[in-house]
Amino acid sequence: MKNFINWFDDRLPIFSVIKHSTTEYPAPKNLNYWWNFGSLALICLVTQILTGLFLAMHYKPDAATAFDSIQHIMRDVEWGWLLRYVHMVGAHFFFIVVYIHIFRGLYFGSYKQPREVLWGLGVVILFLMILTAFMGYVLPWGQMSYWGATVITNLLSVIPLVGDNVVVWLWGGYSVGDPTLNRFFALHFLMPFVIVGVVFLHLWALHHKGSNNPKGIDLKKETDWIPFHPYYTIKDTFGLGVYFIFFLGMVFYAPNILGHTDNYIPANPMVTPSHIVPEWYFLPFYAILRAIPSKLIGVVAMVAAILILFALPWLDRSKVRAATFRPIYKQMFWIFLINCFVLGWVGANPPEGMYVLIGRVATVLYFAFFLLLPVVSRFEKTKPVPTSL
Repeated sequence: MKNFINWFDDRLPIFSVIKHSTTEYPAPKNLNYWWNFGSLALICLVTQILTGLFLAMHYKPDAATAFDSIQHIMRDVEWGWLLRYVHMVGAHFFFIVVYIHIFRGLYFGSYKQPREVLWGLGVVILFLMILTAFMGYVLPWGQMSYWGATVITNLLSVIPLVGDNVVVWLWGGYSVGDPTLNRFFALHFLMPFVIVGVVFLHLWALHHKGSNNPKGIDLKKETDWIPFHPYYTIKDTFGLGVYFIFFLGMVFYAPNILGHTDNYIPANPMVTPSHIVPEWYFLPFYAILRAIPSKLIGVVAMVAAILILFALPWLDRSKVRAATFRPIYKQMFWIFLINCFVLGWVGANPPEGMYVLIGRVATVLYFAFFLLLPVVSRFEKTKPVPTSL
């Protein structure tokens, strides 16, 4: 077997690439458990693809039967309830893991030189996740699915000149209906494989420039590095065990706690829900959209809330990476984190009364975090940074 592997690897170096990228990959020796969320995100993606593949075998993307096919999966398909709950809860945990992964990168400066491309690919993954999750949310064809699709797709009408035509093309008609459901199902099935391709590039960029570390310093001494295996494979395995405690706990005991009850009512174009609410992981962006009276400017601001992440490596010009050594940036980070929760809370409530004012203030604070970085990075007095681990 060893001779065969060497012969095969000499002609197609799969095994040597895997060995170099896993067991022999040099990693900083001080990585803490916040670095586990990168590997956890990969586990989440694999879980979603596998469960989605089996669910697609029983789901019918037809406006007349989609809701009933979900009930068929839950009641008649052997272990279908488990497949659906793992897929549904897995989407929530995927976003939890990725959001923690992003905030970890923000705190420790993982977006800074020479990892700008690595960070940019991560933002692309987030954007693709949002698109995939939105289209997946439509598939159960409940009340919230139908009206959520109607509201969000209508936002494309703000595109100058061609907006209305784009909406009609996306719907496949003049309202959300059977053609819309078919298109969303096809795209929802395809998008995870596109994400896999971007994840491959993301890992390639990571292994090319190496991982950042909690101190945010460039490592020069050989003693600062350790092989990824067995040190971090063991650490990731422990983190995976802790993750599954919470994940399976929700799957078996509270699978619907983060969902909306209206989505267990079949879609009815004649009855509008009193309050149309997207899934929780969209709520901060939804709050930014509603905070601005102009529909066009609101859509631009919502999209800009994601796109501005691409510019972060160039907005933050400080040579110090980790917030540990940056007193002003550290305070800004925590304010930004709390503000994101406030935006989520505002997005979950009706756009009236005090929620409008709080939403507008929170929106200003969201963009202020990024736009003030050039000034802060220029005048901030940082703490002494160690030269090695």
